[in-house]
Amino acid sequence: MKNFHNILYVSHATGDETAGLLQALAIARNNSAAIKVLVVCPEMPEGFEEFNQACTGALETRVRECVAVVREQLNLTEDQLNVDVEVDCGSRPAERVIKRVLSESCDLVIKNVEGHTHDIGFKAMDMELLRKCPCPVWLCRPISRSHSEIDVAVAVDPECAEESARDLAVQLLCWARELADTCSGELHVISCWDYDVDTYLRHNFPISASDEELDRATEAASAKHRAKLDSLIQASGIGGKLDIHHEIASPDRFIPMLIDEKKYNILVMGTVGRTGIPGFIMGNTAENILQKVSCSLLALKPGDFISPIKS
Repeated sequence: MKNFHNILYVSHATGDETAGLLQALAIARNNSAAIKVLVVCPEMPEGFEEFNQACTGALETRVRECVAVVREQLNLTEDQLNVDVEVDCGSRPAERVIKRVLSESCDLVIKNVEGHTHDIGFKAMDMELLRKCPCPVWLCRPISRSHSEIDVAVAVDPECAEESARDLAVQLLCWARELADTCSGELHVISCWDYDVDTYLRHNFPISASDEELDRATEAASAKHRAKLDSLIQASGIGGKLDIHHEIASPDRFIPMLIDEKKYNILVMGTVGRTGIPGFIMGNTAENILQKVSCSLLALKPGDFISPIKS
């Protein structure tokens, strides 16, 4: 993965932050990067303003105690890695986080998933970060496996019509490869597309082609798609052990099913336009996939992405 310089860890300070902080502090240590823990919380309602200072103080203390626990696990002293902690109260937490990313030039956002970490899918704040945050977003769920047993999967679509889409697909493969190298060593590449010949040709249209002819057309389309995938992998320059899942299937059904079946721990994917997977437009196919996965997620956007949130 790229070298990070300024990491923002986002905390709600309402649950166990260990999983996310372990990853955030380890990445900061490995990159000699600055790291800030931003605790986001709602403002006190009218009539409770006098409790605001006590509440923010308690939140900061809780997070600092968790940071101390993680430091001990990583054998990190304060001299080796300074962790700044700040509490930010107000409405629209995702928007406030994105404004921090823009104003402070953060190059990675890490946070535990919102809500219960064992729930499937992602909730409102996480989805808004996935849609609008300009830098990579890492949403963490607890992983019970040892680090050397963690499985990393990446979803890519080789049908890249625009240069920015192809560049992002290459980035996804490179980031996932480097991440897999620090984990189990095997990278699981998922590439599928919806080519529903049975529905659209065999049953709905009075054509004279035989089943054998349609089978050959399907096989030719599959071979062409796989050739583009192989070309993309070659362009990325990645090596190592690859486990490729190339299927004619609906992405929003196949990807969550495969992740659940194989128990992959981290999914790397793009979150804007047609990059990452076919038809990947937030609110459509992406929404369906993200609401069905129960693993951690590392999400990237193309280099020309401009956030609708302004600093």
